[in-house]
Amino acid sequence: MDEFGYLSVLLSIIIGLSVTQILIGIRGCLLTRARIRPFWPVHLWAAFFLLASSQSWWAMFGLRHRHDWDFGDFVIVLAQAVALYLVTGLIYPDFGHEQQIDLRAHYFRQRRHFFSLCIIMLALSISRDLVLDHRLPAPANLAFHVIFMAFAATGILSGRESYHKVAVIIVSGIFVAYVVMLFTHLQ
Repeated sequence: MDEFGYLSVLLSIIIGLSVTQILIGIRGCLLTRARIRPFWPVHLWAAFFLLASSQSWWAMFGLRHRHDWDFGDFVIVLAQAVALYLVTGLIYPDFGHEQQIDLRAHYFRQRRHFFSLCIIMLALSISRDLVLDHRLPAPANLAFHVIFMAFAATGILSGRESYHKVAVIIVSGIFVAYVVMLFTHLQ
């Protein structure tokens, strides 16, 4: 096993836990649907982060040729995966109780933490390129990061429901274009 093959095991586990968080949330919604007050942006963020988790794992393949790993390099990549996991853990509430579940109320209770973690995750992604490649991401890649960070910062500041509904649609659309433009083939 080469260096990255070894390191990618832990990264893959954490990204797998991110996917698990979302799937457990979807399962919880299905099992408790009679007790749920729905809020569709939550489900769109779940779909967004399923795609983001998949893209993160997919893009990790580009690191396979790197053989000069040090602990700092690994920590920045690991921190990005951990931030992704923490963001996905905030999308859905815990479903273990026998009470009504209001997805809108949960979303707005968690929005500051959710979007703060999005900004941290994006900053770590940019930092990863700086640490591993000693340069900023390619312009299209950096542009997506900056746009998503701007939407996330506004999401922290704005409690307007209409903003959050529009933002998730726009960010999701931009992210799909981002993935299609930059990540359709393994590199």
